[in-house]
Amino acid sequence: MNPTALIADDEPLLRASLRRQLAECWPELHVVAEARNGPEALELFERHRPAVCFLDVHMPGLSGVDVASQIGRRAHLVFVTAYDQYALRAFEHGVLDYLVKPVQLARLAGTVTRLRERLAAIEPGAASEPLLRQLAAYLQTGPAAAPVPVQAPLRWLRASVGAAVRQIPVDDVDYLKSDDKYTLVAWRDGGKPAEALLRQSLKELLVQLDPEQFQQIHRAVVVNLHAVRQVVRGAHETAEVSLKHRPDVLPVSRTFLHLFKAE
Repeated sequence: MNPTALIADDEPLLRASLRRQLAECWPELHVVAEARNGPEALELFERHRPAVCFLDVHMPGLSGVDVASQIGRRAHLVFVTAYDQYALRAFEHGVLDYLVKPVQLARLAGTVTRLRERLAAIEPGAASEPLLRQLAAYLQTGPAAAPVPVQAPLRWLRASVGAAVRQIPVDDVDYLKSDDKYTLVAWRDGGKPAEALLRQSLKELLVQLDPEQFQQIHRAVVVNLHAVRQVVRGAHETAEVSLKHRPDVLPVSRTFLHLFKAE
């Protein structure tokens, strides 16, 4: 029997877009219902009992988090959200799956792969109740009343590599470079130079990285200090960083040149 799904989002265009993308990367999935708000999502879930629920975090009536709390272990849950720094970090550390609007096909393909694996399990895993309560409190009262707990520096980066989503250890990263709306991560895959794209801006990533290990050297470049072979100063207060594991040469802007002055 083909797997079934419910899509819950108050924006009709986004529901239609997600349905089209699912048809492309998961043809055997049958979307049995679409909900416009939280109460309707619960009603349609009870009527159709889909195996997977794609829940918009912000919906009228009940939030996607409230709906998830009531569904519990009866379905595999995927949250769909506009970018929210607090929510995304909570999802990452709570081992919850999520999609960011507008949904990108590469990210969705990675989610589909995980869902296929979970559907082979006997029972869906449930999101922890404390985490769902924390998210619900944030949605109701905002970040001032539900402060973000201080998180340890990132140890892994989740990046798109073709149609796959890879978990990249930060120790294997040589540098990060701003690439329009994305961030290019230059890393070592089994010791070989590789590149991938992250859906976060360089500015957003920098505050989550260990400042003892990662240093901004240009407005568009952050380098792993452990990957630096040497720094060569040039004319007119410029410099270039050479790396241990790849031939790339990175520019150091005047603003950050003081970081590499000899003591």
